[in-house]
Amino acid sequence: MSPRPKKIRRCQGEFCGRAFKPTGTPLSELKQINLHRDELEALRLCDSEAMTQEEAGRSMGVSRGTIQRIITVARRKTAQALTEGHALVFVDEDEKV
Repeated sequence: MSPRPKKIRRCQGEFCGRAFKPTGTPLSELKQINLHRDELEALRLCDSEAMTQEEAGRSMGVSRGTIQRIITVARRKTAQALTEGHALVFVDEDEKV
């Protein structure tokens, strides 16, 4: 039995660059943590726009539980990058690398 297909998530925010990293150290020398577009959008909606998880879920077209899981992972990645001096690399699943 195969898993359910991933529901399309509506993301309106844009990346401001390709990565966020400590100054003075080349990206190639840093541990890189991937932050996906839906994770950044959930952070933007819940933390920057002060939406509830329910409101953010409606905006992105997913359930509140899905937002809760996305935001938990995004916050963990962001905290790790900030406290340990890693780079956050923005990943867009739609882009072809």
